[in-house]
Amino acid sequence: MSQVPDRNLALELIRVTETAALAAAPWIGRGDKNAADGAAVSAMRNVINTVDMSGVVVIGEGEKDNAPMLHNGEIVGNSFGPNCDVAVDPIDGTSLTASGSNGAISVIALSPRGTMFDPSGVFYMNKIVTSHEAANKIDITAPVKANLQVVAKYKNRSISDLTVVVLNRPRHEKLIAEIRGAGARVRLIQDGDVAAAIEAARPNTSVDLLMGIGGTPEGVITAAAMIALGGVIQGMLMPKDENEAQSAKAAGYQLDKIYTTKDLVNSDDVFVAATGITDGELLKGVRYSEFGAISQSLVMRGKSRTVRFVETEHHIK
Repeated sequence: MSQVPDRNLALELIRVTETAALAAAPWIGRGDKNAADGAAVSAMRNVINTVDMSGVVVIGEGEKDNAPMLHNGEIVGNSFGPNCDVAVDPIDGTSLTASGSNGAISVIALSPRGTMFDPSGVFYMNKIVTSHEAANKIDITAPVKANLQVVAKYKNRSISDLTVVVLNRPRHEKLIAEIRGAGARVRLIQDGDVAAAIEAARPNTSVDLLMGIGGTPEGVITAAAMIALGGVIQGMLMPKDENEAQSAKAAGYQLDKIYTTKDLVNSDDVFVAATGITDGELLKGVRYSEFGAISQSLVMRGKSRTVRFVETEHHIK
């Protein structure tokens, strides 16, 4: 039995995210993000335990969302497959789902056991994400304009042609002003920075970079996606208060360290699967038809750098 994730896991992981997306879909636009998340978590857990793997949840719902399942440290899978670290986000974009806004997805990432970064209670990270062209040239500690100049140069474009995704938060007022002051466009999102980060690394999208402070768990999932896409993420832990800072230091984490893609997921043998919940540039959301529902998913494998899009018709009574 292989002790690393096998390529046959790809469709199994799509089943996991499809099930969560279908469970969340009835709650789209109903204003209750907790109900949507609860439905997705429960559905994902039921299916993930049928997958041929012996997994440990490293990035889960748990402590951050007070969830009773898919918590950090939980054992998942049917124990008949490879030993894996597992990162799950049944809904990346709960607020988007509740409001009926674009860009909510369900996502899961796998890597060999012991290769996935555990944030240990540091929930926020300053991040920069871009595609392969400038993957080795950006520097999260450099001025915003300098990074924009580098990306523009290696994409053979002008700064005015670049679009940067930023979470719409008061903490980003200065960042947004600097991006616009340098001449680039800003796309503000309310939630869902995993999908936005993948868009920043995919060809032929309208996004060139993701910048700003977001969730550390989402940063780890993004790192797995970057391995498959050839893009890059750099991050620096951003404790929300002094207690969290002391907790991070006690756990051995360096607050001045630049965490690279391989610091967050230290293996090429990764899988990332995602299914659209609401419509977005990356994936279409769940749609209903006379026979049931239609979902659109993607699955990426790091080892072969393959990206597959899958559209599934679900016959639902």
